[in-house]
Amino acid sequence: MSSPYSEKVMEYFQNPKNIGEIDNPDGKAKEGSPACGDMVQLFLNVDEESQKITDIKFRSYGCASNIATGSIITELAKDKTIQEAKEITWKQAADELGGLPAVKTHCSVLAVDALKEAIRDYEEKQDLVKEQEPTTVDVVKERLKHVMNPIHGLDVVKTNLINDIEVEENKIIVKVDLAEDHQFASVVKEDILEKLEHRPDIDEVVIEFK
Repeated sequence: MSSPYSEKVMEYFQNPKNIGEIDNPDGKAKEGSPACGDMVQLFLNVDEESQKITDIKFRSYGCASNIATGSIITELAKDKTIQEAKEITWKQAADELGGLPAVKTHCSVLAVDALKEAIRDYEEKQDLVKEQEPTTVDVVKERLKHVMNPIHGLDVVKTNLINDIEVEENKIIVKVDLAEDHQFASVVKEDILEKLEHRPDIDEVVIEFK
């Protein structure tokens, strides 16, 4: 029986490049969730002067396509400027692997989303975002669409895990429909903080559990 995967997908699956973590990375991101089957974490370092990605690594949970696309994304982005890396598309990643089965194209989308989120994380930390819109409830909701509900494997907004969002002067309050001692509470809190705490017009992010 023939494999649905190309030889290159299987090569990157069996021998992934740039796998691991970077201590104290300049930018990082996590997209997806083990609960929904696929997750990619991405870490990168950027040369401040040239704005080139000097090191990039990933961790992955999921199928062969997920691991292979995480690996190929790191190779495509390394040594590129952050602006060049932003132009990498899911189709480019899939093409580099010799194509993906139609039901697995979401893996390349996930990997590209992780790359762009890690770049955004770096830019916000370095205050490099030009003409950034003020933080509003809608902006917070959009950011939280990248935080997965580990119980259901979909984002915390779509699954109504977020009860309420308030934006006051320099402060965000996020109310979560989860007990503070729930096994996933600390993970959800960490992910929410990662997406919001570097907003330049925000000094404090408060997360309230029920």
